Amino acid sequence: MFYLLIILLQMKLIRQITDLNKAIHKENDLGFVPTMGGLHKGHEFLIKVSQKICKKTLVSIFVNPTQFNNKDDYKTYPRDLSKDLKILKKLKVDFVYLPTVNQIYKNKRLPRITLKKSQKILCARSRKGHFEGVLDVLNRFVKLISPKMIFMGEKDFQQYFLVKNFISQNYKIKVYPCKTIRDKNGMALSSRNILLNRTNLKTAGLIANKLLKLKFSLLKKNSLNNVNAKKSKKLIQKSKKMLINKFNIKIEYLECRNLMTLTTNTKNKPFKLFIAYYLNNVRLIDNF
Repeated sequence: MFYLLIILLQMKLIRQITDLNKAIHKENDLGFVPTMGGLHKGHEFLIKVSQKICKKTLVSIFVNPTQFNNKDDYKTYPRDLSKDLKILKKLKVDFVYLPTVNQIYKNKRLPRITLKKSQKILCARSRKGHFEGVLDVLNRFVKLISPKMIFMGEKDFQQYFLVKNFISQNYKIKVYPCKTIRDKNGMALSSRNILLNRTNLKTAGLIANKLLKLKFSLLKKNSLNNVNAKKSKKLIQKSKKMLINKFNIKIEYLECRNLMTLTTNTKNKPFKLFIAYYLNNVRLIDNF
């Protein structure tokens, strides 16, 4: 309790919308980093980029229930507010917003957000309502905060892609992408990593390195002609079977997508390799 009081004296901790309005109504160069807590080095990188570009930075911690298609996933999502606040204090964040569910969803009159059929790919295909929930909550945050820029990580590339398009169509706000921060073993940092044991973490690192090698192989085969495109698909299927058998994981998807459009048209185009898989019943995503 005493430590929490010290934190409050050094950064603005905001719980009420009225206090939020008072704190930021004059800020016209505000960077916004939306999080669900469980902060790690990836979040720290986002915050540091915001602090470098914008005059002030606001970080939100809100585990949004509407983006979870699995109730158990929502209940077990890593939460450690005391630890998160220590990290934010060390980073000298200007504002930390901790809203309740009732505050965020008090206004139920906002237009319902739906994805187009072409957008229901990758995570959107299996996590029904997930990105609709993400876009809806960010829409609500933007209306409350009116930031100049929003900072998001490329580890959740599909999320960044959808948010960037939605925000650019509705607001004069830039969504700034930040590179994926990885552990020494190569795995992408994620709040869910805390749910993995030491063996799982080692396995995730090995999987990440296998996927990176696959990406290099695909770069060599991609683009020249249709024969190479077929070879790339076969290579992905072969790699998928290998990963499943070698590491005893369940793969939800493993596929290449156009970097600019997220379509499957990757011929002569920059692309990313996307994966979602379950390791010890923990769902992990990554892209290369």
